Amino acid sequence: MEKLLETIKNLPASPGVYQYFDQNGKLLYVGKAKNLKNRVKSYFVFSPILAPDPRLSARVTKMISETRSLEYIVVESEADALILENSLIKQLKPKYNILLRDDKTYPYIYINFTEEFPRFEITRKVISEKNIKYFGPFAGSARDIFNALYSLFPLVQKRGCLREKRVCLFYQIKKCSAPCQGLIKRDEYMTIVNEAAKLINHKEKLAKMLTEKMAFFAENELYEEAAKVRDQIQGVLASAVQSSVDLARSENFDILAIADFENNAVATRMFIREGKVISSGNQSFKFTEGYDEDEAYERAFLSFYPKDMPITATAIYIPKTFAEIDAIKNWLKDRYNRDFEIIIPKIGVKKAIVELAIKNANEVLRNQDKESEIFTAIKSLFNLENEFKRFEVFDNSHFMQDSPVGAMIVYENDRFIKDDYKRYNLTAKNEYDQMKELLIRRVEKFGENSPPDCFVIDGGETLRKLADDIIKSVGANVEIVAISKEKLDAKAHRAKGAARDILHFAGEPYKLETNDKRLQFFQKLRDEAHRFAIEFHRKQKLKSDKKLDILRVKGIGEATLKRLLDVFGSFENINNADFDEIATATNQKIAKLLKP
Repeated sequence: MEKLLETIKNLPASPGVYQYFDQNGKLLYVGKAKNLKNRVKSYFVFSPILAPDPRLSARVTKMISETRSLEYIVVESEADALILENSLIKQLKPKYNILLRDDKTYPYIYINFTEEFPRFEITRKVISEKNIKYFGPFAGSARDIFNALYSLFPLVQKRGCLREKRVCLFYQIKKCSAPCQGLIKRDEYMTIVNEAAKLINHKEKLAKMLTEKMAFFAENELYEEAAKVRDQIQGVLASAVQSSVDLARSENFDILAIADFENNAVATRMFIREGKVISSGNQSFKFTEGYDEDEAYERAFLSFYPKDMPITATAIYIPKTFAEIDAIKNWLKDRYNRDFEIIIPKIGVKKAIVELAIKNANEVLRNQDKESEIFTAIKSLFNLENEFKRFEVFDNSHFMQDSPVGAMIVYENDRFIKDDYKRYNLTAKNEYDQMKELLIRRVEKFGENSPPDCFVIDGGETLRKLADDIIKSVGANVEIVAISKEKLDAKAHRAKGAARDILHFAGEPYKLETNDKRLQFFQKLRDEAHRFAIEFHRKQKLKSDKKLDILRVKGIGEATLKRLLDVFGSFENINNADFDEIATATNQKIAKLLKP
């Protein structure tokens, strides 16, 4: 404690970030300060011995009681301290900080009006053009809305269409108006674009048009096409929020509300565009030893408004104020180069929408409470301080060292989060080095995509130790569980058709019965990662084989192959194309080589 006391006494009166560590060097907390000396001293009393200040909350008192060392970083301003604090929390996941993941789930639909014949696109980042219009954000339905527009309106279907300067199949099936051949003037085309744009934020009207199209297919016994449109309608309406609240004016604003229960909380966001609730989303998070609502709102703003995200809202409504609200306003202004209002509505429609967001957050919490039994059981098995909530599971696949790939799948809130799955092409030649390459590439992205509670590794103690060493090398707080098959005479032991798998945690093996729900849970995670890795490996192997098959044909070079891929999109489509299609894309000489 003498070293800690000496560090506190010598702190500068400058803006900065401080970090508390326990006796084992494990990071407990990251905080920011306008004045490091004053802020850190406020946690302690110094007589008769260094101890937590009795005015602290129970959560902070416990944290300070565990603190044995302190490190700090001096920065230029309070705003710099806010940014650095958030970055360190995302990367290192300290025990006592609240962590919300950056918003990567809300894509926007946009259109670039600087183009002569613009088309709608999907983005999660600001596009570096001046005349861009954004629609959204959309929680889970952007792709369905996007596809619906292109199925209902004769728009330019593909980026390369205009470059080709010739009428293609899309014109023949009446899905494109063929501006590439001058068959439509720009003002006529822009009329179609504007009609389509009006439907983006009006899901009910869009769904009605799709329903009419589905009925047409069904009447003509085109049942497969009708089923596809039915699924599209469900996707379009999936994130539509049912609300009786009606805004008289066409306004654009966000709602942010947080509800908490025991050691869990949910942040709900609702997006109001043109006076309508166009989508909403929820993010769950957990906390330890008590709940700091002020910190939760601060973390939510920092996580939900990343630097490159388009912002189409003019104000953000919340149910209550919080300690750092002025600092967050300044941070938003610096980040997006315009003023933002953060408003606590007292009466009227805005208050009703905020209350709706809180109701949604509480409903998510209620459902989560039903799903927590397996996580409680895992916590008990491994004697954890807190339950695991988010798992990232890793596996690699290859055949005779050919086309080695890695895969990461994600499990959270009682479901697989397929939007967060990642695939990796690997270069290492053996399984140990492949896993090492895979994990290092994931850890290097902690600054962009925060670490989970738990890594699950398909392998034994050797690979668990490898993962543990990699995590420790960056100072993050992530637990490691490995799952391997029990070996008897160098072969996997199977009983009644089921592998007798072993869990490895903190250097200890856990041999559970095959009907144990905890073992079955980790087997489910491992099997999904294995399926995803195998699927990717087969795809890469097929792609590699087909590329070699085409390149083996005399007269087919890399440039020709690239052109074929630009036109047909995949090696499979090239192989399936007929003579005339190949000739149209290249020339008759190439067509004769590929389709003799």
